[in-house]
Amino acid sequence: MDDYSDWKMATLAVRAGHHRTAEGEHSPPIFTTSSYVYKSAAQAAARFSGDEAGNIYSRFTNPTVRNFEERLAVMEGGEVCVATATGMAAIMTTCVGLLEQGDHLLSSRSIFGSTVILFNKYLGRFGIETSYVPLTDIDAWRAAIRPNTRMLFVETPSNPLGELGDIQALADLAHEHDCLLVVDNCFCTPVLQRPLDFGADIVIHSATKYLDGQGRCMGGAVVGDRNKVGEDVYGVLRTTGPSMSPFNAWVFLNGLETLDLRMKAHSANAAELAGWLQEQPGVIHVHYPGLESHPQKALANKQMKLPGGVLSFEVEGGQAAAWKVIDATRLLSITANLGDTKSTVTHPASTTHGRVAPEERAESGISDGLIRISVGLEDIADIKADLARGLGSL
Repeated sequence: MDDYSDWKMATLAVRAGHHRTAEGEHSPPIFTTSSYVYKSAAQAAARFSGDEAGNIYSRFTNPTVRNFEERLAVMEGGEVCVATATGMAAIMTTCVGLLEQGDHLLSSRSIFGSTVILFNKYLGRFGIETSYVPLTDIDAWRAAIRPNTRMLFVETPSNPLGELGDIQALADLAHEHDCLLVVDNCFCTPVLQRPLDFGADIVIHSATKYLDGQGRCMGGAVVGDRNKVGEDVYGVLRTTGPSMSPFNAWVFLNGLETLDLRMKAHSANAAELAGWLQEQPGVIHVHYPGLESHPQKALANKQMKLPGGVLSFEVEGGQAAAWKVIDATRLLSITANLGDTKSTVTHPASTTHGRVAPEERAESGISDGLIRISVGLEDIADIKADLARGLGSL
């Protein structure tokens, strides 16, 4: 990997990882090929044995994908990145690569619904047990660690309540017990938060979200060191094949070029909208780490450059009221995706966390009256006016 130590984040997002071909292209090309040709049978053998570095098969070696991997790795401050087909594939390959039968996984309770199902149903099927603790309670984390605990897993900020995990404290706790700390950094991206700087071992991304930024492609990524990620996680990808396509990698590369600008703009819009929502009748509570009222505002200032573009708020009247607000909007897109230039709105209890048991949702604080907004890049006055229409329907 080249030395990018003197480059700032915005420059890394535009330039890192592109090694020009003999054609002298200015923009990274798409290598849409499944296989590669060798100069000799001896070279083919050397590539397959690992004695010579180079392309082998696009399931696990593709120049466009490698460009994306190198760029995101340096942006996160990691040694290696492994790109995957989706964010869930990134979590799956990480767990399969680093856990084994009999291991214990300790996770924050406030994680994506599909991640809960992956941990409980599928990892459990292979003898890996998962326990859940409140994200913010470090004493609960400490008490729940067992002799066979091998991994701590967190999303911070959490989806959809915007709670924060203290990355430094969790990393210290994990390493004290010879565990790995894995942080899902989807909501922040390296522009707003770099978990590895605070001691985390591995960073997970759903590239589908902010890394793309326009809701076009599916993808995921795992960032960390050369051994655990570069060998163990990569080995799972190479063998099982949840691979990122070259076209998607090319889209993500173009998305990264504007990531620094977009994350700052998303945060500015979300901060203004959160403050406005606090003043609206019918709104019980607004969840956003940028608010002075947020109980972890000091932690947000410590580990995040800006508070991000996702917020949630609760309305009086439960699900019926929340659906009424959502259905009355005209500008916001009713979709469970996030990280798009277009603002999106969803009802977590019946969508992203709909497959989670009601009692588990209640423990996580996801009420039936909760609405999540991924604040886009439209004019903030238009976003407010649309939500005013929704809230006015109550």
